[in-house]
Amino acid sequence: MLKEIIISSTASQNRIAITEDRKLVDFFVEHPEKDRMVGNIYLGKVARVLPGIRAVFINIGLKHDAFLHFSDIGDTLKDNLNFVDDDYVAEPEVKEETNNKNSSDSKNGNSEVKRTRIPRLKKGQEVLIQIIKEPVKGKGVRVSTSISIPGRFCVLIPYEDKIGISKKITDYREKKRLKKLARGIIPDNCGVIVRTASKDQPEELLSADLTYLSKTWVQVQDEVKKNSPPALVYKDLSTTISVIRDLFTTDVSNIFIDSKKLYKEIRTYVNAHQPELVDKVKLYKSSTPIYEEFKVEEQIQGMMNRQVPLPSGGYLFIEHTEAMTVVDVNSGRYAAKKEQEQNSLKTDLEAAREIARQLRLRDIGGLLVVDFIDLEEEKNRKKIYDELRKEFRRDRAKIAMLPMTDFGIMQITRQRIRENIMQSTHELCHCCNGTGLMQKKSNLINELDQWLQRYKNDGKKNPLRLIVHNSLGIKLRIGVFSTLSKLKLKYFVRIKLEEKNDVNPQSFRFMDAKTGKEITNDYNN
Repeated sequence: MLKEIIISSTASQNRIAITEDRKLVDFFVEHPEKDRMVGNIYLGKVARVLPGIRAVFINIGLKHDAFLHFSDIGDTLKDNLNFVDDDYVAEPEVKEETNNKNSSDSKNGNSEVKRTRIPRLKKGQEVLIQIIKEPVKGKGVRVSTSISIPGRFCVLIPYEDKIGISKKITDYREKKRLKKLARGIIPDNCGVIVRTASKDQPEELLSADLTYLSKTWVQVQDEVKKNSPPALVYKDLSTTISVIRDLFTTDVSNIFIDSKKLYKEIRTYVNAHQPELVDKVKLYKSSTPIYEEFKVEEQIQGMMNRQVPLPSGGYLFIEHTEAMTVVDVNSGRYAAKKEQEQNSLKTDLEAAREIARQLRLRDIGGLLVVDFIDLEEEKNRKKIYDELRKEFRRDRAKIAMLPMTDFGIMQITRQRIRENIMQSTHELCHCCNGTGLMQKKSNLINELDQWLQRYKNDGKKNPLRLIVHNSLGIKLRIGVFSTLSKLKLKYFVRIKLEEKNDVNPQSFRFMDAKTGKEITNDYNN
């Protein structure tokens, strides 16, 4: 398999594409004006403690306070906090039914209140936290008190006493070797996770990586000592360099970069951390845009579409809502009754593979609901579930899923770390506000009619200027006896129509012709 990383850099953004046999499998966008925040470490101050939602809000100097859930409070901090019986969240705990009809449990409705102790964090208390999720749609970042500093081969975990080996390293002897190496070089009062890239690597490389991470942690501690909250005490690598750190492995054949400046930056980083791979970093010099040369641009454009074609003629329809992402699987053609189950199974299997790919490509997180084509046989529904599980093994994000229901519905959750590609590359349409739908002109004219009625009922008689988009203006003035003429006669008011291309086609504006003042909002509902 030919695996390549192709980087296109302009003044406005860096785009990083990962391809396998020239097929796009991962895509990242870095905006210079919007720094990557995941991995940054802050010295913060407790702003609010809300036991009802089991969360703490931390002031870290950003527009919105950071969100710290009790489940993201690490063991080290818990050891230093008071847990008292006065502070608890009352949760109903359902007990199992008992055959003893006279038991007190059955008299109480088989439930009792379970006391869950919570940490007593005080407003103004200083706390060291790390961002684990980017802000999404007006919400603040999500943070954890469990600090981790990632390197090329290892992840240093201060205050932890454990050694973890990547689950993707399955060879027992190699896992045993890496664990032994890590135990011999791990710094005091720290834990470590050995990454997949460490497989078959010599002790010197692992030791050098851990030494670098240990020095970084010492620098973080120094920053904490000399700063007062809120303060940024450690900034993680940029999106581009972090992709190189995490995904530039020995199975990658080449990295192509079309920017001399970025080429030098990446080559310097690789030479310092992976010198054996530095020759794979190449500067792209052709006059043809790099993403056109590698057929990536057309794949990116297809990735933005709501409809995704499948090999057999079917298609996926992907719709984003506030609460979840919904995927509808369609066969695209009619199949005879006797072949319907097999054709549906074939389309659903293709859809399962494409859904796994699209989740990675678009970086879709949160709740996902998939409406597969109905399958009558339970064994076929299980095949779809197994196929998705197999495909999701290639995804770095954490994924949980439930079996397909009798109605062909499957629920999936995928770890959300940052905005998905659509959110990071698109803005809401100012005309439709993201709905994709626009009011009919007849509805707008009806609203305009009601506005004039409220204006007339208020006893106003001044002449008006009506400013509308050209498309609405045509509707108002066409015909022998135009809609605008009818409105003038109906309300006995003079109206001068002004048509413009630069106004919202979903609105209208009324100006008092005498004073020049806009009065639209004065008579809105």
